[in-house]
Amino acid sequence: MGLLTATTLAGALPASADDTAEPVTEPPRVQLVLDVSGSMRATDIDGRSRISVAQQAFGEVVDALPDETQLGIRVLGATYRGEDKKQGCLDTQQIVPVGPVNRERAKAAVATLRPTGFTPVGLALREAAKDLGRGTTARRIVLITDGEDTCAPPDPCQVARELAAQGTTLVVDTLGLAPDEKVRRQLLCIAAATGGTYTAATSAEDLTGRLKQLVDRARDTYATTPAKVAGADVCQGAPLLAPGVYTDRETFSEHRWYRVPVRPDQELRASVSVAMDRPVNPDYGVLLRATASDGRELVRGVDAGSGRTDVVSAGLRWSAGADDDEQARTEDATPTPTASAAAVTTVCLVVSNMFSPRAGTEKEPGMPVELTVDVVAASPTPDGPDLGRGWVLLLLLTLAGLLTGLVTGLLTRWWVATWREK
Repeated sequence: MGLLTATTLAGALPASADDTAEPVTEPPRVQLVLDVSGSMRATDIDGRSRISVAQQAFGEVVDALPDETQLGIRVLGATYRGEDKKQGCLDTQQIVPVGPVNRERAKAAVATLRPTGFTPVGLALREAAKDLGRGTTARRIVLITDGEDTCAPPDPCQVARELAAQGTTLVVDTLGLAPDEKVRRQLLCIAAATGGTYTAATSAEDLTGRLKQLVDRARDTYATTPAKVAGADVCQGAPLLAPGVYTDRETFSEHRWYRVPVRPDQELRASVSVAMDRPVNPDYGVLLRATASDGRELVRGVDAGSGRTDVVSAGLRWSAGADDDEQARTEDATPTPTASAAAVTTVCLVVSNMFSPRAGTEKEPGMPVELTVDVVAASPTPDGPDLGRGWVLLLLLTLAGLLTGLVTGLLTRWWVATWREK
């Protein structure tokens, strides 16, 4: 009874990513979507047709696939040879169901393809997502095409946003086989909406290498599914988070608050990534701050590039020292199983973005946010930024500069004196 009473008074325990997630048990799932429209007959890649280069790359990738990979193949524009656009824009089929790799069957299915019809990219993406089904791990679609959609609606960019808005762990990577600006913009939009990547393949070697890399990435999935959480508009009453990975959505120029309990001997480490899944204006940024419950800022993390153009990230570290200001401690701090409420500091994390939509851009749903929280043993930190051993190098450079100046001056005076005598 006493334990139950203490738990009730202390409040709910922090939400944990492990509360709703299960370890990954399913194998990687990949769906290749190949454009077989009439334009794939063009012979502008190493003097070969685009379709033959794609078939060769696909064969090499299939031979190198890990046995545990589940692979499916969907094509578009592969069967209808007529001129009826309405019928041609329904031309997409799954020629190999998603499942354990049958290498001979997969290569034979692709080798017999001949460029034929229209380019219903949007419809093919929507059907490919259905082919992969749902699951606990991220699933990948790799789209290989040489042209923009000729059948919209549905617009492929909008389809990608719809898939992202469903909260499914689906990533679409795009490979462009034609040096066309419209195609590039469309494929960039599809990839950005789902957190994928876009690559222009200008040779058979480029296509094969990139395709292998993308298929390999299917194995880099979460050990657990990120837990869904809804941040608050103020710190008070915000969700209390335990170490884990969380997913949320944030609208343009919004601030979302979360809380994390930290003991005096611990260090908080947090990072956030916001995906630009729709067109935004050029000036943007992401800010992650840690504050005390009374609003005082403890530390902030500056946004940084992630190597991708569709994601902006920020991170921070903060240690709760034993001599910290007692005002940082809150009466509503919730104890962890190994600490009492009196010894815990509740740190408020606030995620802010400085994004603004372009004209005509949908504001809802919010942009995908991934928040990672960890609490570890506190590590020693320096009193402030300094040069450390760099002082020695600075001193050597100063002395070298003085000596160089002195020698240069002496040589100059000698040369001037000699020139005058002549």
